Amino acid sequence: MKRFHVHIHVDDLGKSIAFYSKLFAAEPARVEADYAKWMLEDPRVNFAISTRGTQAGLDHLGFQTDDAAELAELKTRAEAADMALLDEGETTCCYARSEKHWITDPQGIAWEHFHTLGNVPVFGESRPAEAPAAAAAPAAESACCAPRAPRGKPIGVAVTSKSSCC
Repeated sequence: MKRFHVHIHVDDLGKSIAFYSKLFAAEPARVEADYAKWMLEDPRVNFAISTRGTQAGLDHLGFQTDDAAELAELKTRAEAADMALLDEGETTCCYARSEKHWITDPQGIAWEHFHTLGNVPVFGESRPAEAPAAAAAPAAESACCAPRAPRGKPIGVAVTSKSSCC
């Protein structure tokens, strides 16, 4: 079974945790100095917030799968739809080790498909200083949770560089 994923950048983590905890009637499943995540069952959502973006707002959407077979199915669908796909393979981001790939919708919204393999104590792997900005999410240029493509690259063109996480 898949879980819908939403990642939002916030300016004030404490205020946002208080707001979303009341909205969801649940405390976060994980809280770090720059990050919080709720693993809700009704609706089945992985809702994450972080202070790692350059401005508040939507970073990306996605689907978290319960197993590798579901992730492979999502990848097959994306390839069949002739969508540019960035396959990161196994990577570390958002305090988790995951297998993942990214696609971008026609409006430029990044979609992450991932299967979580385990927790890690750091937000993510560090990117090289020359890492290009996100093609689909300019607000996420300083964040790790967005596909990376050369600046100005048209949507729908295959992306070859990797993000370091999420």
